[in-house]
Amino acid sequence: MEMDQQLTSEPVSPAGQYFSSSVLSISIINVWEAKEPIDDSQAVWQLRKHFLPISPRFSSIMVIGKHGEKRWKRVQVILEEHVKVPVFPIGLTPNLYDEHLENYISVIAMEPFPQNRPLWEIHFFKYPTSNAAGNWIFKLHHSLGDGFSLMGALLSCLKRADDPSLPPTLPSFGLNARRRNIENQRNSLLSTVSKFFSLASNTISDIFESITKSTLIKDDQSPIWSGNDGVEFSPFTTTTITFSLHDIKQIKSSLNVTINDVITGIIFFGSRLYMEEVSKGKSNKIDPTALVLLNTRMIRSYESVQEMLRPDTDAPWGNLFAFLHVPLPKLSDTDISSDPLEFIREAHKTIKRKRRSAAVYFMGCFYEIIRKVRGYEAVAKLIYRTIKNSSMGISNIIGPMEQVAFENQTIKGMYFIVVGVPQSLSIGILSYNESLRLAVTAEKNFIDAQKFKASVVNAFEIMFKAACKHPPS
Repeated sequence: MEMDQQLTSEPVSPAGQYFSSSVLSISIINVWEAKEPIDDSQAVWQLRKHFLPISPRFSSIMVIGKHGEKRWKRVQVILEEHVKVPVFPIGLTPNLYDEHLENYISVIAMEPFPQNRPLWEIHFFKYPTSNAAGNWIFKLHHSLGDGFSLMGALLSCLKRADDPSLPPTLPSFGLNARRRNIENQRNSLLSTVSKFFSLASNTISDIFESITKSTLIKDDQSPIWSGNDGVEFSPFTTTTITFSLHDIKQIKSSLNVTINDVITGIIFFGSRLYMEEVSKGKSNKIDPTALVLLNTRMIRSYESVQEMLRPDTDAPWGNLFAFLHVPLPKLSDTDISSDPLEFIREAHKTIKRKRRSAAVYFMGCFYEIIRKVRGYEAVAKLIYRTIKNSSMGISNIIGPMEQVAFENQTIKGMYFIVVGVPQSLSIGILSYNESLRLAVTAEKNFIDAQKFKASVVNAFEIMFKAACKHPPS
């Protein structure tokens, strides 16, 4: 009973309140593609056994406290209200079911969560698409946690498909940064002083850029940014692109950068190729900005949910990320013929510099000051404008290294999208079972999602040949 009382009084985190405000309501949709037809006969039992125990937030609703703040309140969960099974005509082709799935995801993305029950749903799409025999669709409100938290939560429900007695293997990360820190400590005093002034200069520049992007300056209208008001409530199309992680690692090794740098460079190059085609050669007159999400936890790998919920953990549950404004390099006539890899080098250089800037932490302090002075809604409006004033959003999550299964049902593939964001284009990146999956969410009737996909694939092929001198697998 004491534990229940403590959970009942748990306040919603500041970020959780920002993402459930009058101007922002952001959710994450995670799709698992089934290898065999989905059996949902035990869905309620499985959710009660595996899902609800993960976190008390999955059994809580938001309530308004005495002083106007939001708090989590434990409630009795009626699981049948959270399980949806859409019905479509029987016997259609996989391509037609692809269209139904895409439209269905677009519809549920725009539907608000009822405030009288916990902020999550699971949808069983039990029809064969071109990629899968069926699809599990998890919709989770962003106030429950960020991609790191929610991926860690969902992974706790899975087992390896080849050996169910073993948990999924998850890659470690953050080691390269630690090696760089060790190397930095060996540098001379002169180099240290020089880097200090560089850090200070970059921090001031990035703080100025972040504040102006939240208040004054917005990107130019372009083929990837309509600038329409209320775009977060507009229908969208979703398409996915699958790359071999082996091929991405080959490019990474040849350039001595990170996988994140490689895929960001490919997205930037592909976006420029798309803009060039749609704008008929005028894309270099446009200066779009990508909003790249940075996980701010000091971590080496995923932690168990129990570890995330500990008060002294380095990888706490919640929303712990920051925005990096990264400009898209311009497309010159020589990029394709001479050195298309410059897009990856530029992405690496810019992201590395911004990661080393202290602006991320100063902006956190800035938001906290605004919250204390003007309240949560004021910060939410700043974040809304920060997102809306940038052309695209890019977020990245690391998934299992081998194929996994949910209650003996093998998951063939998985991807995620972020919905409710005021942008015409957003891209979610997820690694799984030696592949890297990009999920492109594009404003319907404005961005040609299939043409954009073709441009990104073309960018990858050009870059792979330039880096490795032979065709991709």
